[in-house]
Amino acid sequence: MELSDANLQTLTEYLKKTLDPDPAIRRPAEKFLESVEGNQNYPLLLLTLLEKSQENVIKVCASVTFKNYIKRNWRIVEDEPNKICEADRIAIKANIVPLMLSSPEQIQKQLSDAISIIGREDFPQKWPDLLTEMVNRFQSGDFHVINGVLRTAHSLFKRYRHEFKSNELWTEIKLVLDAFALPLTNLFKATIELCSTHANDASALKVLFSSLILIAKLFYSLNFQDLPEFFEDNMETWMTNFHTLLTLDNKLLQTDLVSNAIQFLASVCERPHYKHLFEDQNTLTSICEKVIVPNMEFRAADEEAFEDNSEEYIRRDLEGSDIDTRRRAACDLVRGLCKFFEGPVTGIFSGYVNSMLQEYAKNPSINWKHKDAAIYLVTSLASKAQTQKHGITQANELVNLTEFFVNHIQPDLKSANVNEFPVLKADGIKYIMIFRNQVPKEQLLVSIPLLINHLQAESIVVHTYAAHALERLFTMRGTNNTTLITNTEMAPFVEVLLTNLFKALTFPGSSENEYIMKAIMRSFSLLQEAIIPYIPSVITQLTQKLLAVSKNPSKPHFNHYMFESICLSIRITCKANPDAVRSFEEALFMVFTEILQNDVQEFIPYVFQVMSLLLEMHKNEIPSSYMALFPHLLQPVLWERTGNIPPLVRLLQAYLERGASTIASAAADKIPGLLGVFQKLIASKANDHQGFYLLNSIIEHMPPESVDQYRKQIFILLFQRLQNSKTTKFIKSFLVFVNLYCIKYGALALQEIFDSIQPKMFGMVLEKIIIPEIQKVSGQVEKKICAVGITKILTECPPMMDTEYTKLWTPLLQALIGLFELPEDDTIPDEEHFIDIEDAPGYQTAFSQLAFAGKKEHDPVGQMVNNPKIHLAQSLHKLSTACPGRVPSMLSTSLNTEALQYLQGYLQAASVTLL
Repeated sequence: MELSDANLQTLTEYLKKTLDPDPAIRRPAEKFLESVEGNQNYPLLLLTLLEKSQENVIKVCASVTFKNYIKRNWRIVEDEPNKICEADRIAIKANIVPLMLSSPEQIQKQLSDAISIIGREDFPQKWPDLLTEMVNRFQSGDFHVINGVLRTAHSLFKRYRHEFKSNELWTEIKLVLDAFALPLTNLFKATIELCSTHANDASALKVLFSSLILIAKLFYSLNFQDLPEFFEDNMETWMTNFHTLLTLDNKLLQTDLVSNAIQFLASVCERPHYKHLFEDQNTLTSICEKVIVPNMEFRAADEEAFEDNSEEYIRRDLEGSDIDTRRRAACDLVRGLCKFFEGPVTGIFSGYVNSMLQEYAKNPSINWKHKDAAIYLVTSLASKAQTQKHGITQANELVNLTEFFVNHIQPDLKSANVNEFPVLKADGIKYIMIFRNQVPKEQLLVSIPLLINHLQAESIVVHTYAAHALERLFTMRGTNNTTLITNTEMAPFVEVLLTNLFKALTFPGSSENEYIMKAIMRSFSLLQEAIIPYIPSVITQLTQKLLAVSKNPSKPHFNHYMFESICLSIRITCKANPDAVRSFEEALFMVFTEILQNDVQEFIPYVFQVMSLLLEMHKNEIPSSYMALFPHLLQPVLWERTGNIPPLVRLLQAYLERGASTIASAAADKIPGLLGVFQKLIASKANDHQGFYLLNSIIEHMPPESVDQYRKQIFILLFQRLQNSKTTKFIKSFLVFVNLYCIKYGALALQEIFDSIQPKMFGMVLEKIIIPEIQKVSGQVEKKICAVGITKILTECPPMMDTEYTKLWTPLLQALIGLFELPEDDTIPDEEHFIDIEDAPGYQTAFSQLAFAGKKEHDPVGQMVNNPKIHLAQSLHKLSTACPGRVPSMLSTSLNTEALQYLQGYLQAASVTLL
């Protein structure tokens, strides 16, 4: 693509179309951009456009498109083509920093993220001058430029908070600190001074405070890995400045600045080597009274978000993305101080909590914010250790959580009016979620009808929290790893629970509420057969919802839980009544057809999984509706999207398991297409195991005569891949396939097909692959297949007894005994560790496995062999009967003592001897 005006104009037009709400206009534009993004100069056209376009909406759209392009394509994946040519990479790195710094803030943020993505891959080795270029800009005096640098540095270095400790990481951080620590400290001091100089200039303070926020974030990131020597000398200065800043009238200060300053204190107070800075009782009291309590308040901005931007409020509150709020920072500071000063801090705050509750009691309608703050203080004080999955796992023993729950939480939830005091309702429900492991079960059971009732609350936050709390309670585990709340205990509430959950989806703002849909999924899973009477209504509502959201999928978690709920409906109902599968097909296939015809990429992998589940419910038949779809499943375009591959393979396996003979007779012309899919998958290091899944099903289920003409070519393809690109994963899959082939067609057929490809090939495979590598096979079924296959080679292959292959008989037996008795060899060469880690290319949807669509593990030798060790002993006995004296002779001369002892145990267990 040339960097021409004509191409810039074309790109502008297509970018405009991607903003159109009409899918018929938007999707073709997205597909066009997908088709051209691999061309040289495409990213440079985007950068030119965001620099020179006269339309701000196009500049912003180009910047977002560029960032997403970098996100998808910058990483170089082994064995995949380089998606961005080297010339474009060099040009991007040469131009992006100055372009970012000269752009408006909205665009600056997008380009800053792009720099961060590039830096994650290329910094410091492939981008050594990035730091110097950024630090030099500190001297500009232009805070728009300085903030651009700080924002970029933050997005680049924040990963240091989450990376595992390693010498490589510390070396990189030291490199950054050597270049950045002193300039950053000097910038911090200078900015604090400028705040004093411009104390009466609100617009100047706004810019300066935004700089201080970013400096605090950077300081936090660069200190996170605990390399204190770089900032130790200045720590008291930083502490004093931040403490002073926070004890001002902080209503005048920006929320981001306050929250980051508090987060800084929270980070420091948890470090043992800074403990002395907080030991003075006056310091502790000052921090508690002047920093924490004022910032626990439910502020006007919080109230506005609660009422008018509920989705964002919930995301920040429930998912922990409220890191930038004053309240979250104050909570973190309480927890941090409690690490070393739990007793004094609890004592200081107990008085505040009682005072706040008394104020609330005087006039609840006016003073409800006092109770809200009290609940937050108690929650912060009591929470010593917490996980997303289990809530609080370790609590402050100085706080009586059950007493507070009974006296101050339950009364609000028992109120007849679910719409009264919505913030306090939300607080109470969240208290149940957080402390569910500390509150006795009988109190949780009392809470369940209260939570179900609050699904009817008009407040989005309240009914969302109620759904989330129910979902969390339903996942709690009791003794024997069973659910703590049983379906028997839930029996009185089934109808009202399901009614209220589905009704909650009809409230404005909650039509695609992921927490409600997850609660529906979890309710189905807990209640099991108790939902069957309600399935006709439930599946109708789920199908209508699926049809509606398929027009424009925008909530991936909601969509996922919706498909999980559909799968649960199918599983639970068909377990009780297998014939019900046809009712589900009638309800779902119309919507599925529409999704496939409209190429709704986000939903297609889900549709294939649900179809697999439905097809597997049929007994040894493929209905005509499925056969009509079969040829379309082999179209190459479907297999280009990585997210489609696992569910498509699963679906083709279901076709083969339920009706291989139908395919062989009615769709014989499609077998080359089926093998073409295998050939494509086997060529990819990332997807070769999927190719083997498909191949194993073909070999196991297809009538032998239908694949006879293709068998030799299959092995030739596999040997070519072994020769060109051998990996541990491929070898493990190859070993399972070879032994499955041996079980299906016989050991002699295996030897003959190998030797027909190349003389003595059978011996080479045994000696170079099977004997040395069999220990790598993992999985009980996979090991069993290999054991039965090798047993066949040992006992049912005449050339193993009377040709040059005989020398391999005892080593092969020893390898088999090793497979039974020795630990699995799970070593992987260093260069293979990252083969499976690849980003989904292009605009493709990643595969999301549906837990409730999962298939049972299939054992192809289950009916033939129960215990493979006994099977080996019986087969050796049979061989020794046919060749008296030969087997004991080979064993006594070549098999090692330990292996011989194990073998004697197998023979005794099978009650047989060798003749």
